[in-house]
Amino acid sequence: MSDPYIQELFAERIGGNQYGKSTAIYKFEKIKRAKKAAKEAKPDVDLIDMGVGEPDEMAFPVVVKTLQAEAAKPENRGYSDNGGDDFKAAAAKYMADVFGVADIDPASEVIHSIGSKTALSMLPACFINPGDVVLMTVPGYPVLGTHAKYLGGQVYNMPLEAENNFLPDLDAVPTDVLAKAKILVLNYPNNPTGASATLEFFEKAVAFAKANDLIIVQDAAYASLIFDGKPLSIFQVPGAKEVAIELHSLSKSFNMTGWRIGFVVGNPLIVKAYGDMKDNSDSGQFLAIQKAGAAALANPNITEEIAEKYSRRMDLLVDALNKNGFSAKKPNGSFFLYVAAPKSATIGGETTEFASGEDFSQWLITNELISTVPWDDCGSFVRFSVTFAAQGEEAEKTIAAEIGDRLAKYEFTF
Repeated sequence: MSDPYIQELFAERIGGNQYGKSTAIYKFEKIKRAKKAAKEAKPDVDLIDMGVGEPDEMAFPVVVKTLQAEAAKPENRGYSDNGGDDFKAAAAKYMADVFGVADIDPASEVIHSIGSKTALSMLPACFINPGDVVLMTVPGYPVLGTHAKYLGGQVYNMPLEAENNFLPDLDAVPTDVLAKAKILVLNYPNNPTGASATLEFFEKAVAFAKANDLIIVQDAAYASLIFDGKPLSIFQVPGAKEVAIELHSLSKSFNMTGWRIGFVVGNPLIVKAYGDMKDNSDSGQFLAIQKAGAAALANPNITEEIAEKYSRRMDLLVDALNKNGFSAKKPNGSFFLYVAAPKSATIGGETTEFASGEDFSQWLITNELISTVPWDDCGSFVRFSVTFAAQGEEAEKTIAAEIGDRLAKYEFTF
């Protein structure tokens, strides 16, 4: 069927009359295709999927049982709009219990989100006019920047490099960019680098925002998934609430990726603006899911148990990689290990060169059925995720040993 006039109706933000004609392949689609081809070529070899950025286990029983009970209650059947009071109160208490941030007003400083991705997509509509600038880190999660550009805004990328502990150099942002900037987007612990911020960095970021009339959106999806010390919130910085909001998610910290529940917390005027935009975008998450989310937030020990598992797996993976010449360093949080890709791999006198992280990632899937995600924004890197499927510690050890064995056949250069 041909509808030629439809081709002329697409918005420029998604390609205009060229929409659908591009032959470029998104990197995650390349990974998907490479995995399929590798499994077909080597059906007797197990694929080790370390590219998936979501937990490998179910939500904990207390959360599932709460959903089951609340879903049966008629009072939960309707629209929730900007959320139930129980979830808001649970979120405020969670901020106090986990982060020591005790001055959150659940009525005016918390609103639920249908996942952080949805919140990131809505926030630019609250602030961005044509020509306005968003400051974002790269590599990073692009959703807020994508929507800012949809609205005629611009994105200024701040590189994350090992020399600066994968923190952005705020002082390097040009003054002409700052003059047009409205939003500073942060994400710590970070996807994909796994890096953690420090309180000193957050203090500098808050001062920077105040000095340059910016708001801060701190994507805290991994904030409680840490391996050492105590979880960090930007609101541990005095005065941060004057300029900042945090986006918290239950997806990673409570094994609830498909449940689509999180919350936006912080500056009451920004929270209100997000709520107004949300009113015009959705009708709220199912109240039974919010009640289950409240049950999860009341049990931060769940996240501690999950973090302990990821820490254990991270130790095994770092050891397996470093025994084969890599320079992997365990992060302090998240479930991502960000590693410089090798320049070549040699076996039996034959050498394969890698010009990029994507080259290495594709080779690794094709030859050894180990799936990773490449990141070539600031050097050639690959991201391993320790959310691979494994039931119990012995299975984790077996998979880590298998990774080491598959790599040990090669001589890598870096």
